[in-house]
Amino acid sequence: MAAIFPARIFSLAAAAALLIAVSCPGCDAALSTKYYDKTCPGLQPAVRSAMAQAVAADPRTGASVLRLFFHDCFVNGCDGSVLLDDAPGLTAEKAAGPNLGSLRGFEAVDAVKARVEAACNATVSCADVLALASRDAVSLLGGPTWTVKLGRKDARTASQAAANANLPGPGASLASQLASFAAKGLSARDMTALSGAHTVGRARCQTFRGRVNGGDANVNATFAAQLQQGCPAANGVGDSSLAPLDAETPDVFDNGYFRGLAQQRGLLHSDQELFSGGSQDALVRKYAGNGGMFASDFARAMVKMGSLEPAAGTPVEVRINCRKPN
Repeated sequence: MAAIFPARIFSLAAAAALLIAVSCPGCDAALSTKYYDKTCPGLQPAVRSAMAQAVAADPRTGASVLRLFFHDCFVNGCDGSVLLDDAPGLTAEKAAGPNLGSLRGFEAVDAVKARVEAACNATVSCADVLALASRDAVSLLGGPTWTVKLGRKDARTASQAAANANLPGPGASLASQLASFAAKGLSARDMTALSGAHTVGRARCQTFRGRVNGGDANVNATFAAQLQQGCPAANGVGDSSLAPLDAETPDVFDNGYFRGLAQQRGLLHSDQELFSGGSQDALVRKYAGNGGMFASDFARAMVKMGSLEPAAGTPVEVRINCRKPN
């Protein structure tokens, strides 16, 4: 990973004095659209400006930051734990199976946090920075925007075991995906809408090799043949090659992902499970034909997912450096 957020801006004494470590009996109850109106009025312009710069430099960054938010919220709530690095007594979620070698965008979050710290020192949590950055990533790529409730705090630890247990993998069935989302209080409609985040971003050959090399019957033959050129059946050949999750418009946040599913062009097995003779087929067809419906449902589901909170009693704080506890 690239350089950590510059520690030189803060003295150790100042960091210690600014530590906010509290338990979290009801974090979501404190979330508010006005949370930083007085303490950090320049917050949202600062986040937007930094994200615009990052996405302009590399459009993939938008998808990467959005994925970070998903992988944060699905593991013990939206608490910034996914951003933590390994440290003595702390095993990072970055090395969990669903994350290892595939999570990226940390440097962009560091840059956003630096911009926010310059505007209002030691005030805004990394969890809130990530929530805002993911919203702006979607918007900057042409997708919807929404109002983000704020006031999250940052966990002081991470759980690799929880990441392994809670994050659906690329080979997940429809039933297991529905169960994973239901466990978070998210409906089948929420799940399908949120899966539409795969309208941007790429995946590595290792995650779809089996599907396009004879492992799945519900895959467009021409689509599979094209992917086999860069991702053949033999393990170790082309493992790190990338393919867009939405081949139609890979860097535009639209409903192209759902049109692809309707044509059996879902890149991952878990993607195509949404349109494979099951309960979500009808909704996929609706989203494929109505981008406005998808955008509205996606924004609503993001707000809902963004309200997932850490368990009561979780030690939390406002981190100065998103990669390590204060």
